[in-house]
Amino acid sequence: MSPSGHKDDANYGPAPISTGGTYTIESISVGCKVYIKRKDSDGELEERLAEILSIRDKPINIYSRRNKVDEYAGQPGANIEFFVHWDQFNKRLDEWVSGARVVLSRDLEWPRPKILAPKKNGPPNKAPPGKIPKKRTKSQQQIYADDSAAPSPSPAPAPSPLPSGSLKRKTPHDEESNVDDEDDNDLDAEGEMDVDAIDFANPPPINPPKPLSAFSKEQEIEKLRTSGSMTQSISEIARVKNLNRLQMGKYEVESWYFSPYPREYAHLDVLYLCEFCLSYFHSQFMLKRHRARCTLLHPPGNEIYRHEDISFWEIDGRKQIHYCRNLSLLSKCFLDHKTLYYDVTPFLYYIMHQRHGFGKLVIEFSYELSKKEGKLGSPEKPLSDLGLLGYRAYWAETIVELLVNTQDELSIDDIAQKTSITHTDVMNTCTTLQLFKHYKGQHVICLSDAVLEQYEKARAKRRRRIVPECLIWKPPVFTRDQLRFGW
Repeated sequence: MSPSGHKDDANYGPAPISTGGTYTIESISVGCKVYIKRKDSDGELEERLAEILSIRDKPINIYSRRNKVDEYAGQPGANIEFFVHWDQFNKRLDEWVSGARVVLSRDLEWPRPKILAPKKNGPPNKAPPGKIPKKRTKSQQQIYADDSAAPSPSPAPAPSPLPSGSLKRKTPHDEESNVDDEDDNDLDAEGEMDVDAIDFANPPPINPPKPLSAFSKEQEIEKLRTSGSMTQSISEIARVKNLNRLQMGKYEVESWYFSPYPREYAHLDVLYLCEFCLSYFHSQFMLKRHRARCTLLHPPGNEIYRHEDISFWEIDGRKQIHYCRNLSLLSKCFLDHKTLYYDVTPFLYYIMHQRHGFGKLVIEFSYELSKKEGKLGSPEKPLSDLGLLGYRAYWAETIVELLVNTQDELSIDDIAQKTSITHTDVMNTCTTLQLFKHYKGQHVICLSDAVLEQYEKARAKRRRRIVPECLIWKPPVFTRDQLRFGW
C-alpha cells in the first residue's frame, strides 16, 4: 500500500490495514484505498490501487442503452458503485466503477486517523494570540449568566485504534458542509468577526518563505501530471463526475469533470448533443427528432475569420443566451475550475469551427484580437494544467521568434507591445527560458543554442498559423449604460 498524501503528515497516524478476506463491500467507506480491476492501455486486465472518493447505489435510468450487457450483473457488489481516483493517475481518469470489480482478496487501507494534539495548560478563558473567540448568542448569555452555572468541558473520547465495519459513508455534500463548518469557526453567531478581541500586541509568528532550492521543476511537472487540477476551491474539487460520455455527431468522447446539467440527465451512459446548437438529449431517438427541426448549420453569430478550412465566429452572450449556456455546460465537462453556467450576457464568445483541434491556434487568434484592439492581454486565471502548458509554449515560441527575426535591440516593453503579451508573462517566460544574462553591468536578453534548437523543432511541427489579413473584426464599443452590471 502506498502512503496517503496529506498536507501535514505529522498530524496523522499510520493508516490501518485490513488484510484481504477480512472485510466486505459494505464496510468500504470514503477515503479507503482498495485494489480494483481495470483494463490497461493494451486491453489486459490488471489490479490497480484506487482511492474511494464517493459511494452510491447503482442508478437505474430508463434511457440507458437497452442492448448493453452488464458483465458484472448478479455478482456480489454489483448494486453499488464507487467513484475512484486511480493511484498515480491523472485526475481526469477518475470514474465510477462497479463494486463487483473490487478485489476483496487484497489488503484494504483505511483513512489515516488524525492525532489529537495534547491540550496546553493555561488560563481557560484566554484565547491564544491571533485567534478570535466566539461570541455567545443571546440565549447562551441568559443561560450562562453565572459563570459557575456553565457546564465544564468533558474530556474528549479516545479514538478507536481500528475502524469498524459500520463506518459512515461520507458523501461530497458532507465534505462541503465540513468545509463550511471550519470556515465558520472564526465567525460569531451573526457571521461577523469580533475585531476588538484580536491580540495586536502579540501577533502570530510569520513563517519565513521557502528558499528557491526547495522548488523543483520536476516536482511541479509531476504535480500537474498527477493532479490535473489547479483550482483553489475545495467545493469544486469535491464534486464528482456525473456524466460518462458525450456524443456529438459521429464522435464520442469521455467527460473529465462535473458539469451542472439537469439532474434527470445525470448517470446516463451517453449524453447526446446536437453538434450545431449544443442542445442535449437523453437518447439518440430524441436527438434525431430534434435534428429534423433544427435548422442551425453553424454557430449563431458573426463569422469574423476564414482561412482555408478554419473559421472563427463571434457570439454575443446577450443575444444567444441559450447557445452560450449550452456551450458553458459542455465546456465545464473538461474544465474543473470554471463556475460560469447561466450568467452569460456580459461575455463575448469566440468559436473555432474546424475538423481537428489546435489549442495553440486558438491562443494565437486571441492575441490577434488583442493586437487589433491595441491592448495587452493575458488568459483568465487560474489556468488548467493543459491550458498553462499551452500558453507557456505559445509565449516561448512567439518571443523567441520575435527575437530571431529582429535585428534591433528590444526591451521588455517592446516585446510586450509587438506581441500583445503582458509584461508579467514576458518576464516569466524569459526567466523560464533563462534568456537574461548579465553583461557589462546590465541585463541583456540572449538566445542560447538550446533555446534556438528547441524553437526550430517547435516551428517544424507547427503547420497552421493565423493569417491577420483574413481577420475582419472591429473591437466592440460599449456605452456607459452597457458596461453596468445586469444590463
